[in-house]
Amino acid sequence: MKKSATRDNFLFFAWAISIIATFGSLYFSEIKQYEPCELCWYQRILMYPFTVILGIAVIKKDYQISLYTMILAGIGALISTYHYLIQKVTFFADHAAACGRVPCTGSYINWFGFITIPFLAGTAFILIFICSYIVWKNKEA
Repeated sequence: MKKSATRDNFLFFAWAISIIATFGSLYFSEIKQYEPCELCWYQRILMYPFTVILGIAVIKKDYQISLYTMILAGIGALISTYHYLIQKVTFFADHAAACGRVPCTGSYINWFGFITIPFLAGTAFILIFICSYIVWKNKEA
């Protein structure tokens, strides 16, 4: 596969992941009426811009954006991981700071005993990071 096709595909895949994650979070808050906690808002703040910047990058074939999307996705993955840990690990939950009106330790969903909203967000951030890394490694100098 040519480098340009690889870059295009992974850039598009990262954008598609961000669209799915954004609509997923909007579904939970607007349709299911789950009020986001403070950490959920931070994850949204990092995820939502991906829909625009990656969409523009796909159209313009701007592979340089991959460095910036890796950084943002890495930060988002760290926040999601921490959020998941305070939901699932007692030690972290016991030492978590108060999070506001909606506790960050609460879980609206718990599919298969481990899939929560921060888990879904973290998966999206990690996939966007991986796609961005592949684009970055295949960019021309």
